Amino acid sequence: MLKTYFPILDWGRAYNKQALSNDLIAAVIVTIMLIPQSLAYALLAGLPPEAGIYASILPIILYAIFGTSRALAVGPVAVVSLMTAAAIGEVAAQGTMGYALAALTLALMSGVILLVMGVFKLGFLANFLSHPVIAGFITASGIIIAASQLKHILGVDASGHNLLELVLSLFEHLGQVNLPTLVIGVTATGFLFWVRMGMKPMLMRLGLSAGAAGVATKAGPVLAVVFSTVAVWAFGLADQGVRIVGEVPQSLPPLTMPSFSPELLRDLAVPALLISVIGFVESISVAQTLAAKKRQRIDPDQELIGLGAANIGAAFTGGYPVTGGFARSVVNYDAGAETPAAGAFTAVGLAIAAVALTPLVFFLPKATLAATIIVAVLSLVDFSVLKHSWNYSKADFMAVLATILLTLGVGVEVGVSAGVILSVLLYLYRTSRPHIAEVGLVAGTEHFRNILRHEVQTHPTLLTIRVDESLYFANARYLEDYILNRVSEDKALKHVVLMCPAVNFIDLSALESLEAINLRLQEMGVTLHLSEVKGPVMDRLQKTHFLNALTGQVFLSQYQATHELTPLNVAK
Repeated sequence: MLKTYFPILDWGRAYNKQALSNDLIAAVIVTIMLIPQSLAYALLAGLPPEAGIYASILPIILYAIFGTSRALAVGPVAVVSLMTAAAIGEVAAQGTMGYALAALTLALMSGVILLVMGVFKLGFLANFLSHPVIAGFITASGIIIAASQLKHILGVDASGHNLLELVLSLFEHLGQVNLPTLVIGVTATGFLFWVRMGMKPMLMRLGLSAGAAGVATKAGPVLAVVFSTVAVWAFGLADQGVRIVGEVPQSLPPLTMPSFSPELLRDLAVPALLISVIGFVESISVAQTLAAKKRQRIDPDQELIGLGAANIGAAFTGGYPVTGGFARSVVNYDAGAETPAAGAFTAVGLAIAAVALTPLVFFLPKATLAATIIVAVLSLVDFSVLKHSWNYSKADFMAVLATILLTLGVGVEVGVSAGVILSVLLYLYRTSRPHIAEVGLVAGTEHFRNILRHEVQTHPTLLTIRVDESLYFANARYLEDYILNRVSEDKALKHVVLMCPAVNFIDLSALESLEAINLRLQEMGVTLHLSEVKGPVMDRLQKTHFLNALTGQVFLSQYQATHELTPLNVAK
């Protein structure tokens, strides 16, 4: 029982020197990458840079204790940072104590929501967000994030909650562009793009192994940080208007206390829920992808507990909402992380950086951090989802397009809310009009197939209908209308068999519709039968009066039903 809620007791028993060595190496590589990334994401969230580092220390340790993924790296990520800024920007002004307090409260609320979902095993709720809609939201968010960082590249004061506001604000402030800042921002962005695409091949041509070249490439953002910081310090660019990080507290994460103001809790309730769901979906997707490569198992409900604990930890140590990040997790995996201990070692490395290295980033230009964010999030932008959804499903395409347009045009909260609503509506729409097939017997077999797709045998007195969906309130009337309309058109029919191999449940509304169908068919002189009813469905039907009132029988198989109900016995 304890191992279920404390996975560390499972992998910790088999921990050995080899795992320790691999985890330490992975931790060093990930720590190097996370220092500039954590500072950058705090900037994106509108918080002091140290908040990004603080949010990457205790949360990682707590996830290592409660999480089930061996490679997932927890901390600030781009989309959640943007959603955090959008949420707390509505309740407090950036740079104030209230803003930081709201961030702590948001992390606590998100953590509690995730924890409750995990304890009550509600991880399935995340399935109501369809993957195409999530892809559309992340694509639009990536564009907004990149656009929001252009103000730091240009050195101007621009603001906005959506793409249109950001673009208009940038144009209004073009006359204030700071040339040294622009040079630093453009150079850093170009360099980081080259690091991603060209650095590793170049190093391999120079004789480095693929592994060593990969490690050096991961350290690319650190090089940008070092060179731009030295340039600002050496040439006194801070005096020429280049905005720098400035003084960062040289300390371990402080103990902080979120607010329990009823008004603030009410204002942040919806954003906290959205951040929790989006963060969980992103995290579980990454965790399952990496686990599959090593045939490991991920427990979604325990992941909720691990992420909940991580967010609660962030709330009490000066952080803000966190989740499992794609980039850092892939780096952690590629670097050879064997267990969640790699994350704990990374937290130690970041703690050392918080104590010893923060003075070194005093002259770090915000333009470099903005470049780091832009290069990272543009990899999230993928418009191919529009093409794929258009080719496969026009309904999915409209949902994805609406999510992208609403996120870009109105804001991230409206976009993700629309994504959730559209995902649910799409599900209800599809299942409200289930595929219904009239089937017949394939000659020489015991198989029944759609009469429109196959050469099959049928009998004029027998109608067999296969419904390819569970029956519930949204589709019950559709099935009722279909059967009654079909029977009223064919006076020769004497038997209707509802074939149920795809029916996994029948809710009360659907049961009432079946009772109505049975009664109406009886009035028409037609007998209703069921076939191939699944055990759990049959168990529930046996608790009702429906089977007693059923005018026909329940057959084990459709082949048996055809044998007994057709006088000419087409099954021979």
